Amino acid sequence: MPVLPRRRPGQESAIHPRTRRCALLLALLLTATAACTSSSSGPEDHDRASAGATGVDDHLFPALGNGGYDVAHYALTLDYVPDDNDLTGTAVITARATQNLSRFSLDLADLHVRHADIDGSGARFSRKKNKLTLTPARPIGKGKTFHATVRYDGTPRMITAVDGGNEGWIETDDGVAALGEPTGSMTWFPGNHHPSDKATYDIDITVPSDYTAVSNGKLREKRQHGKRTTFRWRNPEPMASYVASVVTGVFDVSTGTTDDGLPLYTAVDPDEADGPVDVHELVPEVIDWAEGRFGPYPFSSAGSVVDHLPDLDYALETQTKPYYEKAPDESLVVHEMAHQWFGNSVTPRAWQDMWLNEGFATYAEWLWDEEHGHRSAQQTFDSFYEGTHKESEDIWDFPPADPPAAARVSDSPVYGRGAMTLHMLRKAIGERAFFAVLRAWTSEHRHENADTEQFIALCEKKSSKDLSDLFDTWLFSAEKPEL
Repeated sequence: MPVLPRRRPGQESAIHPRTRRCALLLALLLTATAACTSSSSGPEDHDRASAGATGVDDHLFPALGNGGYDVAHYALTLDYVPDDNDLTGTAVITARATQNLSRFSLDLADLHVRHADIDGSGARFSRKKNKLTLTPARPIGKGKTFHATVRYDGTPRMITAVDGGNEGWIETDDGVAALGEPTGSMTWFPGNHHPSDKATYDIDITVPSDYTAVSNGKLREKRQHGKRTTFRWRNPEPMASYVASVVTGVFDVSTGTTDDGLPLYTAVDPDEADGPVDVHELVPEVIDWAEGRFGPYPFSSAGSVVDHLPDLDYALETQTKPYYEKAPDESLVVHEMAHQWFGNSVTPRAWQDMWLNEGFATYAEWLWDEEHGHRSAQQTFDSFYEGTHKESEDIWDFPPADPPAAARVSDSPVYGRGAMTLHMLRKAIGERAFFAVLRAWTSEHRHENADTEQFIALCEKKSSKDLSDLFDTWLFSAEKPEL
């Protein structure tokens, strides 16, 4: 580009017309180029985009979850062949970029990825351990909503959880149970599998027509085509992926509504039909009782799945329909239903705060017993403190709000000492303030994530008391407190 001579005020230009035209054309060209670059890239500029993190800074599960985006919705279309344990799936993930993304990762274990695209354009993908990385054709700008589609297939597997139990895609005697706490959901669909990223779900499952396929939320449609049937489920409220579930098998299904019109769906394996309680009748009773103490039921449907998998040795609070590996007793139904408020609607921000799930659900059992002619909550507390309760072993191993390792996140201090903390809180602030705290907790954080610090702040606000000594003693101290 020629250098234009400076001109004093009033002096006529001495620039040759051809030079002026060339300069003008070049300036216009540069302006157009800059405008084109600005409009096409903007926040999506390659130079400013970076990869989303492969973790969310959860110190107990550092490899779990992913950064750079927030998932709003999963649309999962699954086809399952039980005889071969073969799964074919398509996941359409609707998310919003929280940074300028050059690429991002999803959690997915083992399954074969056949195709990926973003907003209809093919995306490159690669695998490393349990991370599936997608690279879009162009960076995704911060704040933009995008749709990532992943098609995959293979034989999903059961995995051994950090605490030694089984989770993931678990074959039963007549089907499968997909259970995700804490990491098992990655065995059957790609996603951001950390509880801090909740989303709504549509899950369609096709199985042989003599099978039933159950998932979270309400059954929108059941359609038979030839020898196979598709069950279409919708969960319109946000859900953490670890409580997403698919269960297939031969079940006796009962449907109905509560007195308030809440849809109920209960699936019971015929081998577990003669259990200690009628789950379909008990669930609405527990909901009605819990609403009086914890606030309105947080979801648009309810129910249960009672399977025949006794070797599993645990139940799980899968959202809207808790999963029972065998016929449950009354206390277990109360526990898993309480999780719909504590854990499913109000979800911990990190796994360290698991006591906000299990301590509350355990204390719900104590309250139920107290109000139904069994032991008082104080008597149950005393049996834990004295070590005579069957579930009191090892409760002093570590503070309930600070599990020392991922393998201990579901150990007895989280349950028993978590409940004991709540009982001491109840005694310290009184009945009225205590239940006001529980209702405010489930209302203010409905369908959100929350943590221990927020709970303590709420307790102090509602009680107008300094409760630091109480929580330091019962929640954060490793030693057995003096009463």
